[in-house]
Amino acid sequence: MSEHNPLLEMEGLPPFSKIEPKHILPAMEDLLLENREAVAWLMDQESSFGWDTLVQPLEEMEDRLGRVWSPVSHLNSVKNSPELRDAYNACLPLLSDYATEMGQHKGLHAAFRQIAESENYRMLEPSQKKIVENALRDFRLSGIDLPVEQQQRFREISQSLSQLTSKFGENVLDATNQWEKSISDESLLAGLPDSAIAMAKQTAEQREQAGWLFTLDFPSYIAVMTYAESRELREELYEAYVTRASDQGPHDRALDNTPIMEQILSLRHEKAVLLGFNNYAEYSLSTKMADSPDQVIAFLEDLAERSLDVAKQELEELRQFANESDGLEELQSWDVAYYSEKLKQQRYSLSEEELKPWFPVDRVLEGMFAVVQRLYSIQIEAELDVDLWDKEVRFFNVTDREGALRGQFYTDLYARPQKRGGAWMDDCITRRKMEAGVQIPVAYLTCNFTPPIGEDPALLTHDEVLTLFHEFGHGLHHLMTQVDFPSVAGIGGVPWDAVELPSQFMENWCWQEGALPLFSGHYKTAEPLSKEKFEQLLESRNFQSGMVMVRQLEFALFDFKMHLEYDSEAPQGDGEQIYSALDAVREQVTVMKPPSFNRFPHSFSHIFAGGYAAGYYSYKWAEVLSSDAFADFEENGIFDADTGLRFLSSILEQGGSRDPMELFIEFRGREPQIDALLRHSGISL
Repeated sequence: MSEHNPLLEMEGLPPFSKIEPKHILPAMEDLLLENREAVAWLMDQESSFGWDTLVQPLEEMEDRLGRVWSPVSHLNSVKNSPELRDAYNACLPLLSDYATEMGQHKGLHAAFRQIAESENYRMLEPSQKKIVENALRDFRLSGIDLPVEQQQRFREISQSLSQLTSKFGENVLDATNQWEKSISDESLLAGLPDSAIAMAKQTAEQREQAGWLFTLDFPSYIAVMTYAESRELREELYEAYVTRASDQGPHDRALDNTPIMEQILSLRHEKAVLLGFNNYAEYSLSTKMADSPDQVIAFLEDLAERSLDVAKQELEELRQFANESDGLEELQSWDVAYYSEKLKQQRYSLSEEELKPWFPVDRVLEGMFAVVQRLYSIQIEAELDVDLWDKEVRFFNVTDREGALRGQFYTDLYARPQKRGGAWMDDCITRRKMEAGVQIPVAYLTCNFTPPIGEDPALLTHDEVLTLFHEFGHGLHHLMTQVDFPSVAGIGGVPWDAVELPSQFMENWCWQEGALPLFSGHYKTAEPLSKEKFEQLLESRNFQSGMVMVRQLEFALFDFKMHLEYDSEAPQGDGEQIYSALDAVREQVTVMKPPSFNRFPHSFSHIFAGGYAAGYYSYKWAEVLSSDAFADFEENGIFDADTGLRFLSSILEQGGSRDPMELFIEFRGREPQIDALLRHSGISL
């Protein structure tokens, strides 16, 4: 290339300030061409293939591709712009084509089969064998056995799905950003905490408006839903939030995700059937821990059966409370968070807002790092001289007890325009052993918390503390790996229904009296959270746990059954099949039926724009593992060093190099049991 391209010249961390949209497509075109030429060269060199002559070069090649694409994909999520979006989307069909081409490459497939059947295969490490096994599985899932015309159709489907899922996410982001509520009548702010009012004022000033400005960014939205006395204001924001990217509510109909969702489901089903599965749910399970759709459905319905009566009782208590408090005759969806918070305050003399001063973000980070220092003998320290994409982003180094650098990570914690909602961890760089040494893994930890207001630091709710610990658990899974091959290092190659184990596991320390002083302290006085407040917090842990459980089961069952029972012959065009699947699940497990205009699926990015399609059940599946794993610490001590190091060596360090059930048994000494999950959730056995 005549012009320097920072993506292709990159060594070490991404040079975010130098990456421009114009660099993206040329970099990917060059790199994909190089990879194709490299594969052709490898195929020409050998008649007998082995690890060093085939698999290792492919690992290195794919690692470079991932390293170049990672900052592009990340910027598209956290600093979206029309130019970046166009460049990102222009690359999707190229990447999809390349992945399908490699997956249907008969020469590569034959070479991997030759390795698997060779005498030398027995000599490979377990992680190397796992890579070969995964590759042979993935060849089949890429259509290697299909006739040529069906392989071409598979390629078309894959390309369309990559573009449609991207468009789904863009529509949700645009609908979220386009809506805002300007308030000039101060009386409408009644009930809102000072911090929420100050944030609305700051948002208005930043956008050069008078009064107070509320948006559909989650911190702004949830503050209104939880505290605003104005029922009309709550209803207005609720309707705007649950109708994003749909045919309902106050949104641009050009952003309606209905046809996109239908196309995604149709193409997923066609893809699964092409490969010999009955439906996409079966296809999804081919790379997961669960053995069959029946096993997943039975697991979810068993939890529902255990939880439903508890949830119904909790909802009836809430209805009675709203009626007795304000004479409310009919509880609506936009009332639930508001009256739940009031009931929680009455029952436990505690509110999330009241606790926020004890969770300034720096103290939470320092305390979270102190927790893992005790568990895993690692140190985490900030590094300042790093190229970042936003002034609020921070960067940290992770070192082990010998002082060796084990990993690095970015934190991007606050909501802002052009940033995708939610919280997630993603990999920037994956561990790889090279001739010059080990390539250090790097992660992105992304959240959408309330930003600092005025001169005060950002203050977190306890729920947000849980979110941060959750994403950090994912980060540790990526960073602490000792596997030397990228495709099974960290979260690489980990079945999706096991990948939530380390993240949900970390949340447990947020509820421990022995850990709380490490990550809490009043932001003005540094005084610790009182024992009385901690006990109130602990008592409130399982407040409405039945309602929370059945809501998660609604999401999981809807996702799984929609993919399992998809009817390719049903009429398309109005989303009826999607809504009927959701209605059936709601009849089964939902205690609070939402209004008819609710379009929850239209912003369900986990399954329509993320990796959780026919896999949202993974959160509950992995929670069985995480609760049972933490029970070992409850038995031995929450900071027991031996137990911590066993979890580190059995789970975090081994990544996807071995079967997750095998790893769990190595740590726990037996298969997982559901008892701890039910106990932690406050639900009877």
